Amino acid sequence: MGGMKQIKAAVVQAAPVPVAVTYGLERMARQLRDALDTGARMIAFGETFLGGYPIWLDEAPGAALWDQRGAQALHGLLLDEALRADDQRLEPIQALVDAAGAYVSVGVHERVRSSLKNTQMLLRPHLPPVKHRKLVPTHGERLIWARGDGSTLTTTDAGWGTIGQAICWEHWMPLVRATLHHAGEAVHVAAWPTVRDVHILASRHYAFEGRCFVLAAGTVQTRDQVIEGLARAGGDADAEALLKAMPEGLLQHGGSAIVAPNADVLALAGDGEEIITADLDLTAIGRGLAALDVDGHYSRPDIFELRVDRREQNGVV
Repeated sequence: MGGMKQIKAAVVQAAPVPVAVTYGLERMARQLRDALDTGARMIAFGETFLGGYPIWLDEAPGAALWDQRGAQALHGLLLDEALRADDQRLEPIQALVDAAGAYVSVGVHERVRSSLKNTQMLLRPHLPPVKHRKLVPTHGERLIWARGDGSTLTTTDAGWGTIGQAICWEHWMPLVRATLHHAGEAVHVAAWPTVRDVHILASRHYAFEGRCFVLAAGTVQTRDQVIEGLARAGGDADAEALLKAMPEGLLQHGGSAIVAPNADVLALAGDGEEIITADLDLTAIGRGLAALDVDGHYSRPDIFELRVDRREQNGVV
């Protein structure tokens, strides 16, 4: 881990700008400056923070119907707004990362050819972002996102330690956890739309099992904010009607946390917008490995073997 023994981490728990990614990037720049002002140099935003979580799939009756015109319109708008490879709209965020020497993980809608991917993007100083694409969209999410592949199941060396990322229910995929534990993460970003009680359980379990710090990053979102984001993206009458069928009030409830390698919760957010921080004592990782190293003395390579295919699966050769 180089010479650094401690790093300050932050989770920015905030409301995305739904659908309208360009406007969301402008807001994210302000929020990132606030997080950097705390002294944090490892910063996490929640799942699909840029573009917002497609909450209508859970909350709007009929959203999954075959010919639901509002859901179709929202999908088309997200395709137009989603980040693409080498997207120049990220340049102001990258400039902040470069100037601060920080590492920033943020969830995005990413367009890959004609499909949307649920991607957690790690911005690094003076280097291109590292992407992790969600391997299995959860339940109704399969209506909007395509699957990722092993080419983005990777980690990043930050000099002071290794950073990894996983999204939502990937934390209940044991072989994903085993792959990332093998990389020896110092900090793991666990991205969620809302960090519910069971998600805190999964995040604390991940920290204890992997002997790493976990930034469990959630978001907050109201119905009216989703409707406002739609308007910023150009609007659509059918989409607005669908969104107005959702319950009023708060639909995503925050709950972000920072967890230590012994599963202790170092910082815990409420259900509103806030930045939580913690000083991460990196020496705690080695102390914890004395009792449990699931990739070392607590593994049985003579019995178990895991193969990971990291080839990019484009479907056309």
